[in-house]
Amino acid sequence: MTDRRIAIVGTGATSAGFGADMLRAGLDVTFIEQWPAHVEAMRADGLRVEMPGETVTVPVAAFHVCEVATLREPFDIVLLGVKGYDTRWACQLIEPLVVPDGLVVGLQNGMTMDAVASIVGPGRTLGAVIEVAANMFEPGTVVRQTPRDGTWFAVGAYDEATRGREAEVADVLRHAGDVEIREDVRSAKWMKLVANAAEFLPSSILGLPLADSVEVPGVLDVMRAAGREAMRTGIGIGHRLVPIFGDKRVEANDPDQHATALFDAVLKGWTLSDTKVATLQDWIKGRRGEIDEINGLVVEQQEGLGAEAAVNRGLVEIARRIERGELAPDPANADLLRALLD
Repeated sequence: MTDRRIAIVGTGATSAGFGADMLRAGLDVTFIEQWPAHVEAMRADGLRVEMPGETVTVPVAAFHVCEVATLREPFDIVLLGVKGYDTRWACQLIEPLVVPDGLVVGLQNGMTMDAVASIVGPGRTLGAVIEVAANMFEPGTVVRQTPRDGTWFAVGAYDEATRGREAEVADVLRHAGDVEIREDVRSAKWMKLVANAAEFLPSSILGLPLADSVEVPGVLDVMRAAGREAMRTGIGIGHRLVPIFGDKRVEANDPDQHATALFDAVLKGWTLSDTKVATLQDWIKGRRGEIDEINGLVVEQQEGLGAEAAVNRGLVEIARRIERGELAPDPANADLLRALLD
């Protein structure tokens, strides 16, 4: 496995940390990134990864996306670390450099498998679910608050075309965390989306770390309501209740209870962390968040079922006001959140 060439397209807080683990294990890993300052910092000084109890600096081969056309040797495995809304163009960018029997897997939030398969083909597509806490605000430096022994992945085939090849990617990811191979990775990805729907927009709208946002009166109720809507939507479109985050079984065969359990598992892992969720990190950097890919997808899919996900719709509307510059992320927005339950 160490002779396989691996590319990571999108080397932000999570994927860069994973790549550092793989490089330290002796794997052949190339970083491809769209933030010029990040590329230059990694080229000059390597990638600095700050973890609980340890800080490492790892030399990396880093390329800007505009340099991909200069690369000649193809890759066996491509790990996508870009935002969900960047999936298609990132796949189009790297597809000419994927070997015919290569594998492309999104280490992303949201349901990106179909977008990947539409570009590289089902026969080269795997899905993955990840759980890690990290942030990056300075080029060349990752603050990874979940170390390797607390990081979790699930990997699964897109369809029968890649069934049986999951271990090829799992063996690579095991250098960065614990890995499970899942028969129904789509349902596992939706379970993660349930947790993200509960945490991402409410805490981002408040401009607070997740651990602080749940302490704001009434906000935890909004988060859990958003998660329950997302879970019911997933069941409605055919996903199953499945365990994630390393759990071996679903404790209660009830969508609402399972949604609450998933979100509580996230809170347990983040209680001592000051990490801000991905959407808030994006807003701080002046970037748009994955609104359509998480809560917006819940709204869209529920509408397709002929019903409404009212709490998620309200969260999306508030988030869009922030992205238009009409509001700022602020704890004062708590009244807007609480009003979603009226």
